[in-house]
Amino acid sequence: MAEPKQLGAILACKCPRCRQGEVFTHAAFNLRKFDHMHKTCPVCNLYYETEVGLFWGSMYISYGLSVGIVVVVGVLLYFLANDPPTWVYLSAVATIVLFTTPLLFRYARILMLYFFAGVKYKPTYSKR
Repeated sequence: MAEPKQLGAILACKCPRCRQGEVFTHAAFNLRKFDHMHKTCPVCNLYYETEVGLFWGSMYISYGLSVGIVVVVGVLLYFLANDPPTWVYLSAVATIVLFTTPLLFRYARILMLYFFAGVKYKPTYSKR
């Protein structure tokens, strides 16, 4: 079997150690349960919250992603809609951020796991 690539595993919300197990228990747009995570990886048994409060840091990542959305939407509206009134900017940004909240939440946590939790990829790791 081919080794799963890191970017593909991040986009698919897979475990950072084995890149096979699911991190979240439900689909992203299941609005009642989009934030539910497995405590451990179903494949390699990695405990996802490797230290207490690890996911508090993901709020900063989510904020950064939201700022990126604000900038992109603002630039697009400025150039494609000929600098519309302020209420258009506010409405567009609020709507887009609201609809992408489940994705922002998930990818902020996944990026936190991959880049700040100290978990290394081990392709031969097997479940105990």
